[in-house]
Amino acid sequence: MNTRPQITLEYGTHRQQDVVLIRFEYNRPINERLKELFGARWSHSHGCWLIDIDDFQLGLFFEGFKDLAYINYSALKIKTKPKVPEKVSRDYSHRSTTELPKGYFELLKQKRYSENTVKTYSAYFKDFMHYFSERDLTELSVEEINAYLLELINKWNITTSEQNQRINAIKFFYEKVLLKEKHIYNIERPRKEKILPDVLSKEEIGAMLEVTNNLKHKTIIGTLYSCGLRRSELIKLKIKDIDSKRMLVHIKGAKGKKDRYVQLAESLLILLREYYKMYRPNEWLIPGQTGGQYSPTSVLNIVKSAAKKAGITKRVTPHMLRHSFATHHLEQGTDLRYIQVWLGHESSKTTERYTHVSQKNFIKFKNPMDDIL
Repeated sequence: MNTRPQITLEYGTHRQQDVVLIRFEYNRPINERLKELFGARWSHSHGCWLIDIDDFQLGLFFEGFKDLAYINYSALKIKTKPKVPEKVSRDYSHRSTTELPKGYFELLKQKRYSENTVKTYSAYFKDFMHYFSERDLTELSVEEINAYLLELINKWNITTSEQNQRINAIKFFYEKVLLKEKHIYNIERPRKEKILPDVLSKEEIGAMLEVTNNLKHKTIIGTLYSCGLRRSELIKLKIKDIDSKRMLVHIKGAKGKKDRYVQLAESLLILLREYYKMYRPNEWLIPGQTGGQYSPTSVLNIVKSAAKKAGITKRVTPHMLRHSFATHHLEQGTDLRYIQVWLGHESSKTTERYTHVSQKNFIKFKNPMDDIL
């Protein structure tokens, strides 16, 4: 008869995030190893430990616990997962049957718009066509188009970002496809919000790193902050983009299809080497469970979880680490022009949100990450 402790694994959801639930009778060595190797966290609602599905690998789990317990993973063979109630949303079924005007899609591709922009413009313009399905689009007035946008704002409370994207999708048709004059279709745009970025202190970021036991999660937080990255830039990073000889990180195909280099901190390099020895990623620096790109939602949850464990009460997002990177550089005297380049900002006005323009010019800079690790 098997008297060893038994660990039962099964799928579940926690705060609308897919997870693997880990159930067993209280066992301190198993508890400690779960936290050490996988950064597992306790869920009071489920009454068990859990791991984000993107961070779970059955083979590694077996290796980590085969000496401590018998592992029952039969439930993982059933691929069904609890369903999250669907939110009430707009009906977009017409998009699958609506054909774009001749030349619209082709011109987007010819002008080398990003895949996301092509998808967004195509979808939004199909909505526009569906709304005016009984009309000749070439005969619409600016007032009618503005009325359409106003209805979207009043009925669906679309964001200023979505409003701008819908305007751009419409203007692309009239100005690029039909080659109409720009001033004829001068659609009113929303007033741009001027919101100062929220930032964390060095001590708060240090606390987030300190309470993060999972090495992969710590690497995600450290890389976001030390390199001033957007979340999308982090998940696109490949191992070959880390240049340890020149102490640079190559950010490729970032916002606006622009490449740039950022500084590789000594402390981050040490963390990356430790991470590489444990996880041995093949292509992507931070791969997902199946070897592809890591989940953006998982990155968000990792940052939020670390902030909560560190006792930070404000709402923390991955982008806040990028804001903090810029602010900390300015506070230690780095010239704003360098920060602008590192962040990949087109205009210095965007970077000026962080503080007044500094007139100092330094040849060599110290990465604020080196004060933390």
